[in-house]
Amino acid sequence: MEHPHNSESPSHSTMQHDHNPAMGMAGHNHHAMMIADFRKRFYVVLVLTVPIMLLSTMIQQFIGVNWQFTGSPYILFALSSAVFFYGGWPFLKGWIDEIKTKNPGMMFLIGFAITVAYIYSVAIVFGLKGMDFFWELATLILIMLLGHWIEMKSVAGASKELELLVQLMPSDAHMVMPGMVHDVKTDTLKENDIILVKPGEKVAADGIVLEGESYLNESMLTGESKPVQKIKGNKVIAGSLNGNGSFKVTVTHAAKDSYLSQVVKLVDDAQKSKSKTQLLADTAAKWLTVIAIVAGIATFLYWYLTGQTLAFAMERMVTVIVICCPHALGLAVPLVVARSTALSAKSGLLIKNRSAFENARKITTIVFDKTGTLTVGKFEVSKIVSLQKDINENEIIRLASALEQKSEHPIATGILQKVKDLSITVPATENFNAITGKGVEATVEGKKIVVVSPGYLTENNIPLPEGFTANDTETVVFVMINNALAGYIALSDEIRPESAGAIKTLKQNKIKSILLTGDNNQVAKSVSETLGMDSFIAGVLPHQKLEKIKELQAKGEFVAMTGDGVNDAPALAIADVGIAVGSGSDIAAETAGIVLVNSNPKDIVNLILFGKATYRKMIQNLIWATGYNLVALPLAAGVLYKQGILLSPAAGAVLMTLSTIIVAINASRLSINAHFARK
Repeated sequence: MEHPHNSESPSHSTMQHDHNPAMGMAGHNHHAMMIADFRKRFYVVLVLTVPIMLLSTMIQQFIGVNWQFTGSPYILFALSSAVFFYGGWPFLKGWIDEIKTKNPGMMFLIGFAITVAYIYSVAIVFGLKGMDFFWELATLILIMLLGHWIEMKSVAGASKELELLVQLMPSDAHMVMPGMVHDVKTDTLKENDIILVKPGEKVAADGIVLEGESYLNESMLTGESKPVQKIKGNKVIAGSLNGNGSFKVTVTHAAKDSYLSQVVKLVDDAQKSKSKTQLLADTAAKWLTVIAIVAGIATFLYWYLTGQTLAFAMERMVTVIVICCPHALGLAVPLVVARSTALSAKSGLLIKNRSAFENARKITTIVFDKTGTLTVGKFEVSKIVSLQKDINENEIIRLASALEQKSEHPIATGILQKVKDLSITVPATENFNAITGKGVEATVEGKKIVVVSPGYLTENNIPLPEGFTANDTETVVFVMINNALAGYIALSDEIRPESAGAIKTLKQNKIKSILLTGDNNQVAKSVSETLGMDSFIAGVLPHQKLEKIKELQAKGEFVAMTGDGVNDAPALAIADVGIAVGSGSDIAAETAGIVLVNSNPKDIVNLILFGKATYRKMIQNLIWATGYNLVALPLAAGVLYKQGILLSPAAGAVLMTLSTIIVAINASRLSINAHFARK
């Protein structure tokens, strides 16, 4: 049975290599087998320890009996050898590996301690004067095995959230074939296959609804609690839970490229990536190993040279070395990392870069890209005004929609949505032409139609209509028929209901919020004042965003930028913390360190608060793991020997195990719910 191994500590490597849910069940099984292996070794050693204790002269003197008989030392030797080689094997093997890689650590210490104790005790059996050490050796190995077993279980627990993400993917799918429905394995699905999703089932692949409709619960993937309605043409995400409708889906890509697989891979990578705190812990663990070996040898020499027995000096050395095992330290950070990353993913916060997440606690200024983060990002028609008696509002929007049907622009989408709501048929166009940055023109039903921005009217000296007013947050387009102004359409992008609360919480946490937008000054001012933001920068073109971030950084601000990942890429990359919003599908292409699946500004606040909480947990764990050694090491070395306080090797092992378990429990208490009060 292999003991997983790398430099920090065995448990740490378990975390990193064996528990990789993206590798599917293989990694999980290996981990489970290792837990089972430690459990088995523990029970075997437990059974052997009882006779070892009963045969030990020291224990017999303690209970006041004399069970010595011819050959009893040899039976003791045989039983103890079994404990040493079978129970101690994972540690001995780890010790050899660490010597090979010239990287002494946890296993080096335990291996060294048990070997010294064993060899010395064997020498006693074969004639050296003194007390043997067998029962201490057996109890030490017993507790070490127990400690490892418990701790590996808690490590497995820290990554359990990730496994839950993996399990979201159903293993089978109903594939629609001509004339029949056939069940196939999910991982065999390819692009353009058609699958059927029945009520209450999980969606097996990312895709587009082909027919039917239903409400889906996507909360496990995006953190959004409300079920989302899906009708023909809507996108669905693999792993989301279907309500009570049934529908068919055209698969858009194979399972390994699905949104869920990307999230799992991302979480897994983030758990492996190291941040500054992790490196700090690793360095501390290295130093602790060196200190343990030096302190152990120094303790031995001190007691032996001041006239104590060889057995006493050795026992002190073994205890010091065991107590110093940097276990708790090796786990202090990785357990918190594993838990926080997976918990975040379930709440729609995807951490791509651990350092960005840890730095979230230092943010002093957040720059919001307006559209789609603080606002809904959908333009809705707020009014249609006709300027000619013989043309009604419906006619104006009908003609305008003809020109907008080819466009992806949010304004076009808003106009087309309105036409759909009014059940108006969109007419065909000829001679279509875009007027750069100003609008579009085309021929519709023989008339020349132009849909343009107010700027176009000013440039062509066309006076604005009398009594024309547009509210600050509205965007207006004018419609001209055969060169005469016929009317205008006003659209507005509404502010998200959560925005104001989010900005308020940032203020309470002394974090400045700045609005950065390509919109005009009036719209920017209106939004920023409505939300109570600190300031706004309007009329910014995409390539200028980068400059604005640099200016803020030059003033000494620690800047987070939130944007939609695609056109804000350079700005996101240069910001101290780049947060991409609402672009779940482009996870892989982002330059941001963190991706928010829902474009909810409240999540940004949660991110910062959760980042702070995670950092606090790491520091608590580091303080506990090092602080415990400061107290226990001198006791083990026998500083209070004169006062009658002395730790036995087994007591040392108990303390070491306890410190590790406390660190694991503390990590598992990290919860996101305290910070994610979702409405």
